[in-house]
Amino acid sequence: MKSKIFLAVVLMLTGMLVNSCDKDADKFRDYLGGKEIIYPGLPTNLSSAPGNYRVKLSWKPGPDPSIAKYRVFWNNGADSVEVTANTHNTADTITVIVPGLTEYTYSFTLYSYDDKGNRSIPKEVNNIKVFGDSYKQSLTNRFLVSSSPYELVAEGIRLFFEVPDTINVGTELRYTFTDGTSRTVTLQPEDNSILLPGYKSGTKVFYQSKYIPVNGAIDTFYTKAEDSLSNVIIPLDKSLFAGLKLTNDVGTYSGETSLSKLWNGNTTPTGYPNIFHSDDGTQLPHHFTFDLGQQYSGLTQFEIIGRDCCNNPVKFEIWGISDLTNAVTVSPSNSAGWKAESLGRGWKLLKEVTRSDNGQAPYKVTLDETDGTIRYIRIRVLNVDSGDEYYSNISEVSFWRK
Repeated sequence: MKSKIFLAVVLMLTGMLVNSCDKDADKFRDYLGGKEIIYPGLPTNLSSAPGNYRVKLSWKPGPDPSIAKYRVFWNNGADSVEVTANTHNTADTITVIVPGLTEYTYSFTLYSYDDKGNRSIPKEVNNIKVFGDSYKQSLTNRFLVSSSPYELVAEGIRLFFEVPDTINVGTELRYTFTDGTSRTVTLQPEDNSILLPGYKSGTKVFYQSKYIPVNGAIDTFYTKAEDSLSNVIIPLDKSLFAGLKLTNDVGTYSGETSLSKLWNGNTTPTGYPNIFHSDDGTQLPHHFTFDLGQQYSGLTQFEIIGRDCCNNPVKFEIWGISDLTNAVTVSPSNSAGWKAESLGRGWKLLKEVTRSDNGQAPYKVTLDETDGTIRYIRIRVLNVDSGDEYYSNISEVSFWRK
């Protein structure tokens, strides 16, 4: 009797449960319009890489074979791009470039779709900054070392740069080769100097840096324009120099102290007889003249190195002329009319120099700009540090041109 009662209770409860489940299922179908929701498989590893008014999105495809395509939405769903699902291998990578963006911060939403239009739950990537002209205008070319931007070497010219302070990926340098052709080399961000082999003397060097806004960016940004190293000055070839002895030029103390000692390569003050040493035949002011070997335009810098002890010029003039035809002055250097005659015969005053030291150390001056070319140089010594009225001593002279 008890077993029959127990069985009746079980049957009653089972019936109630079945009836209850049927009612819930009917309600669920009513809520969904009688349709079953299907979610296609999800893509994974959604990532982004910004660029120049565009973004690259990448993801691993979902393994679900029903996935037919993917669609990416942005601008709150107002814009989208579609990508066909050509693979379901999760080892592959699917990429899409989203172009035509503005310089702004975006969020992107990715869905997968099957061929019936069912779509997956969303995958999102947020706070993606897109870069453009505003970022580009903030970039500057890598700075040259202001105190020593370049060095002329036998192979060409070597430029020295400061350490870059942002994500610099290189600096392109364009220069003129010795045969007149244009060459381009790239300075890597980890390097602070670069050699331009075969650089043609006196030509400009152009350089432009390139950057990426963040690591992994898909585009490289160049600065707005090139900068140029236009003030490269070239030392004159002293092997072309030759001494002259024009009217009223001062003589030399001996054959060992001739004008040729002025360009024998001294870099520090030297002693007798490895110097130019005037004779005592002409009282100061006196002058001497020499040939640069060819005509030069754009002479820009001069250096003088004195003797290691005495009679060093501390006040002097540098003169130049292109052609000696009718240029030889007849007035003594210490006469009142010498300067007027020199100007009248075509000589150009390149620089008046007054030193405040003892005249020994290397001393550079910038020459005054002049029109035309210069081949012949005349140095007129007015005073020496020792106060001597006749002797002047010099270890070396050098010239540079643009």
